[in-house]
Amino acid sequence: MPDNILKNKQGFTEEEFLAAYDPGNFERPSVTVDMLIFTVTDEENENYRKLPEKVLRLLMIKRGDHPCIGQWALPGGFVQMDESLDEAALRELKEETNIDNIYMEQLYTWGDVGRDPRTRIISASYMSLVDSSTLDIKASDDADDAKWFTVSCKLHQEQRTLTKKGYMLQRTFRLNLSNEENNLSATVRVIKTVEGKVTKVEREIVELDGIAFDHAKIIEYAIERLRSKIEYTDIAFNLMPERFTLTELQKVYEVILDTELLKANFRRKIAGMVIETNEYTKDAGHRPSKLFKFDPNWNNETE
Repeated sequence: MPDNILKNKQGFTEEEFLAAYDPGNFERPSVTVDMLIFTVTDEENENYRKLPEKVLRLLMIKRGDHPCIGQWALPGGFVQMDESLDEAALRELKEETNIDNIYMEQLYTWGDVGRDPRTRIISASYMSLVDSSTLDIKASDDADDAKWFTVSCKLHQEQRTLTKKGYMLQRTFRLNLSNEENNLSATVRVIKTVEGKVTKVEREIVELDGIAFDHAKIIEYAIERLRSKIEYTDIAFNLMPERFTLTELQKVYEVILDTELLKANFRRKIAGMVIETNEYTKDAGHRPSKLFKFDPNWNNETE
């Protein structure tokens, strides 16, 4: 045996150590994935001459078994031993909703000890923005239903308290999910503690109606991240068709940010991200508008 092979304090080589290793020495938590699939669609509009309002929607699954039977949850499931987190997320999404071949990015990992009554479960959440008109949603056999819910997440209360070493900021959000048949709600409190250079953020569910597990916290956090990312990335264009008007794009930004934007400022902001085409809208009752498309090289222009 070569002299340069490293051994541990017990005198084992890595090969010998692995041969004797017992995975049962430590308790092993289960690992799951949860997916947040957002879309923006037109709200029903009886006046055909008025441009339809946009609404933010989230895909939810109605649980068909315990725990939380009959409640609505994010699509997701357990990670198998022979697959990565990304592979598990794509597989579960396909199995539970029939959605396939979309881009998702990992959002956050949730590991509170009591977050699931079955056992110790750690969950990696994923977020995606999609054009829902291109999807064929179907619930799986182990889910009672799969539906889009209109999402509203508004700041309800805010309190800032000075401490000896910094401050504590408590913000309470009202989360509402609704469609033609269901109304779900939750109150989520976000507590940010700052002491010098150390910042800690905690989330707790204050009230809950119809949303399974701790998924209200996950949804609130996802909306916060979505509102942040839309300001400095091209993520919003995942919600758009290939051709769109600048007014449609602005409405998408406004519904996600939950605020009105000045037209001139918005158009300056996204000018380098879009390419003007020679096409126009042909909707009855509306004045034709110039159509644009996303410029995939926009980021290179800013480097």
